[in-house]
Amino acid sequence: MLLDDLNSLLSTPIVPDIQSNIDYRLASVLVVIYDTFPKIIMTEKPESMKLHAGEISFPGGKFDAIDSDLLETALRETSEEIGLHISRDQILGQLDPVKTLNSGFLILPFVCVLKEIPPLVSNSEVEKIFHIPLNPLLDTMMKDSDPDHNLIDEMYTFEYQSQIVWGASARILKQIESKIKY
Repeated sequence: MLLDDLNSLLSTPIVPDIQSNIDYRLASVLVVIYDTFPKIIMTEKPESMKLHAGEISFPGGKFDAIDSDLLETALRETSEEIGLHISRDQILGQLDPVKTLNSGFLILPFVCVLKEIPPLVSNSEVEKIFHIPLNPLLDTMMKDSDPDHNLIDEMYTFEYQSQIVWGASARILKQIESKIKY
């Protein structure tokens, strides 16, 4: 899969707000895909975090009153967490919102496809930054067999270097897989 193909397959209108009648806390993430042989950036949260400790996720976080919309949240959090500065005009599109299993968040994922990125630097909210080859990661998709994980939606897992991606992050990857594999 080439970056030009990803650009066309993942391009969507951008509506940076969620209208929901369910009482969720709002959050957003940025899915960054880059390189000639496409890689996706994911992070590992430190074990010391109150929510999502040790989980593999996308850069992002909860909506803050200083943010004009959820796109600004994703851009701000990505800059804070991994030192990657992306502008609004570099955002290609967005995916469908996903719910977290336990923490009560409704997450709006935005997508950015870049030819290259600068070196990244993590802050205290990130234990490790992963640069994961996209297609091999998507090929690891399996249905999540943990019955505790199947409470809200159809669940999947993905695997990278013995790390399991599950929950909201896996449902975001599943949306990407559905868009580019068919």
